[in-house]
Amino acid sequence: VLLHGEQIADYPEEFPFPSGLFLGTVMGRALHVVAGLDRENATIYIISVYETDSEHFEADHRTRRRRQ
Repeated sequence: VLLHGEQIADYPEEFPFPSGLFLGTVMGRALHVVAGLDRENATIYIISVYETDSEHFEADHRTRRRRQ
């Protein structure tokens, strides 16, 4: 997902490192990966990985559904 996916959100003010939300497909499944970047040490930290679903996201897997 980080190599071939798309960054769909940017969180530059996150602590302790700037992070982003990435969307990609693995074996036909849409996944979100939240990762932080420690530029000083050239290290990427995977914060979370989860499969998107139609209950929480629109069909584009980018737009969160509003709670009613």
